[in-house]
Amino acid sequence: MADLSFLALLLLLPPALLFLILYVIVRPRPVKIPIKNRHVFITGGSSGIGLALAHQAATEGARVSILARSIDKLEEAKNYIQLSTGIDVSIFAADVRDYGAVSKAVEEAGPVDVLIVNQGVFVPEELEKQGLDEVKFMVDVNLIGSFNMIKAALPEMRKGEDRGPRSIALMSSQAGQVGIYGYTAYSASKFGLRGLAEALQQEVISHDIHVSLVFPPDTDTPGFAEETKRRPPLTGIIAESSGAMKAEDVAKRALDGIKSASFIVPCNFEGLLLSIATAGLSPQRSFVMAFFEVVAAGLVRLVALCFQWNWYTSIQKWQAQNKRT
Repeated sequence: MADLSFLALLLLLPPALLFLILYVIVRPRPVKIPIKNRHVFITGGSSGIGLALAHQAATEGARVSILARSIDKLEEAKNYIQLSTGIDVSIFAADVRDYGAVSKAVEEAGPVDVLIVNQGVFVPEELEKQGLDEVKFMVDVNLIGSFNMIKAALPEMRKGEDRGPRSIALMSSQAGQVGIYGYTAYSASKFGLRGLAEALQQEVISHDIHVSLVFPPDTDTPGFAEETKRRPPLTGIIAESSGAMKAEDVAKRALDGIKSASFIVPCNFEGLLLSIATAGLSPQRSFVMAFFEVVAAGLVRLVALCFQWNWYTSIQKWQAQNKRT
């Protein structure tokens, strides 16, 4: 019996020691971001995930502002939220590529507690065939537009330490964790958000501002059906392994992640595996999640290699078939 107890102690000691080490070293420390009675500003808020986020935040008692290009869609979104929640939201028509316009909108909206940079455009095509105007369009909206929004809101956010912890959340994509055939420009614009988020978190942590990076999969939004029509056939084959989520489900996962100040916010099980596989040097607030990242890294890497094997096999088969036809 004593031998069994000693063996059990030996088996439990390494994970317990790892837990203790992670508890001490994990940074930044855990924090909660309140939503109720806070000002939540959402870009791309007139449809899709942005509208679902606005609805969810309003339901939880936030003062919500939404920004998008189309005033007509903004009015529709405002009416929808008003009818379903009884809560009025502020709307601002501006293009995130225009720093002057978004600065004016943020100034009119007032100090922001939770900034959700959600705008995004997606035009799938192989780089060789895609026009540079479309590449620039995606980079300007998805990446430069995010810089514009954060730079416009950050000065007043930094002054709000008396209002409690604040948040800047960036809506990336699972295509911002792994490159996919036909997503060359889109993936580049979304991968860039990770570097922005990691560096920004270090710059703003002393002001009690916490950065979250959300990685949704394909999401059933008004633009998704149109976007998939342009997908190269091979992209559709590779992307079949990732099912589409409802915008409302993505919004709930995203807002939960923002409220817990999680740096990486996956939206489904596949996203969780991707987050572990690509954790790298990213911040991690949860020592429990850090434990799984450390322990599961090897196994998840093996799973990732299986995915890559499947994708490259599909590419080889597709190219072989097209050579024969």
